[in-house]
Amino acid sequence: MKHGALLAYPFRLFFVLVGLYGVLFSPLWLGMLLWGWPTPDLDPLRWHVHEMLFGLVAAAIAGFLLTAMCNWVSCKPLQGGRLLALGLLWLAGRLVWWMPGLPPLLPMAVDVSFLLALTLYAGAVIIGSGNRRNLILVLILALLFTANLLIHLDLIGVVPGLARHGEIFAINLVVVLMVVVAGRITPAFTANWLERQGGGRDRVRQHAAVDRAAIAATALMIPADAFTTLPWLGSVVALLAALLHGVRLVGWGGWHCVREPLLWVLHLSYGWIVLALLLKGVTPWLSGISSVLWIHAAGVGAMGTLILGVMTRVSLGHTGRPLVLPRGAIVIYVLISVAAVARLLSALGWLGYREPLVISGVAFSAAFAVFLLLYGRILWVPRVDGRPG
Repeated sequence: MKHGALLAYPFRLFFVLVGLYGVLFSPLWLGMLLWGWPTPDLDPLRWHVHEMLFGLVAAAIAGFLLTAMCNWVSCKPLQGGRLLALGLLWLAGRLVWWMPGLPPLLPMAVDVSFLLALTLYAGAVIIGSGNRRNLILVLILALLFTANLLIHLDLIGVVPGLARHGEIFAINLVVVLMVVVAGRITPAFTANWLERQGGGRDRVRQHAAVDRAAIAATALMIPADAFTTLPWLGSVVALLAALLHGVRLVGWGGWHCVREPLLWVLHLSYGWIVLALLLKGVTPWLSGISSVLWIHAAGVGAMGTLILGVMTRVSLGHTGRPLVLPRGAIVIYVLISVAAVARLLSALGWLGYREPLVISGVAFSAAFAVFLLLYGRILWVPRVDGRPG
């Protein structure tokens, strides 16, 4: 059965969805928070956190993971009607919040079904291939589904008080996913680029023991945060993770690729992870520092930058184009950086709350708008080299 280029590969459809939702997400939130716009059938703050994690980030995860799996296990991509059905499932989860009066269980069933379907499909492909190395990604997807379910169980009143725990659980899971994925692609892409430039791959240093310890420390934040009566425990684990990831990042030698924005943006996004973990670690010990600070360093900073960094690279390589950032696309990275810094300034209150918050929201939305403007056609039309995909 014939289908258009948009449904030929998962990254095409989901990166377009991420771009569109990235444009809409911040204006909707700012409108609800500051200007009295209509709100969804959900507390606006809960909606804001939930849609960043299970709307924007989940779609980006689907686009990248379903595409990367094809290389990892040599499988055919999810495409055509099945890909469209998964995309519509994600869309239904976004729209259901804006339909008041539905039976309480229906929004939950609709929303959690996307991550459930993604987990089952990815698990079937990866487990069926015998590729044990990537089972951790299936586990993270399953736990993200669980985190979303915990939030919904609170929202429908089954287990009150779970929503905040589910949100922190999900944020920690996404951070773990980022350090696993970015920890693979950033040093590998950097070493390959250095080799093509005539430099040595040995400028990128990796230590297996440090890598394992860094991932383990990040994963340990999940049980550590569960002991809410011992805030110092999560702090110590976060500081250890920040130190290990800092060592990791320095070893990759990002300063060697400052001439290549498609690479330094990946190093920048990892730097945001280190900063977020550092802020998380010091929060219990510094008066006047809210947990909102590390959450937005991880969210707008790390997640936002890594999503845009990966989408701008994958969209070129997987459509047969040279890995050269399109003219003007550097603005995408500048805008998401402005959004992250402004959001932290808003959380700190150094320049007031409202003004930097608006700057952050506008810059965040603009970053995804520029992505759509420069990459929309790339994602919509067939590969330039005539190959399938």
